[in-house]
Amino acid sequence: MKSFAIAAALVLGLSVSGQAAAADIEVVNPFMRAAPMTGGTGAAFLTIHNHGGADRLLAAEAGISKSVELHTHVKDGDIYRMRKVESLALPEHGTVELKPGGDHIMFIGLNAPVKEGAAVQLTLKFEKAGAVVVQVPVQAAGAMAPGAAMPGGMMHKH
Repeated sequence: MKSFAIAAALVLGLSVSGQAAAADIEVVNPFMRAAPMTGGTGAAFLTIHNHGGADRLLAAEAGISKSVELHTHVKDGDIYRMRKVESLALPEHGTVELKPGGDHIMFIGLNAPVKEGAAVQLTLKFEKAGAVVVQVPVQAAGAMAPGAAMPGGMMHKH
């Protein structure tokens, strides 16, 4: 019932005065790379437009893995390494892009392979806006952008 209320708020564009609300959060261009191994990892990427006051992405949840973490890349000498972060700041009326090589959502301990052409339900948990549910299309392994050409010149089909 709660997810229905959130969806209704998004559709109706409802807002809570003085605070960020689910209606203030717009998630665009979500995609996930296919992940062929049970027990392995996967990554999702998306862009968040915040049309309200400053907020923070605190967590993400999905039923496809044992855990879901917010990650970033940190330069360690000449090597970039992934690191878990506790939250991602969303500036007032700003945009945050989760993309390959940068901030992203990491699925750890996949329950089953995630195949190209599927969609994954992802719940984003914001400090002020609350929960926002997103359907994330699965693209080919190695995809760098939603609907973009894959390595080797192949195109993803929607």
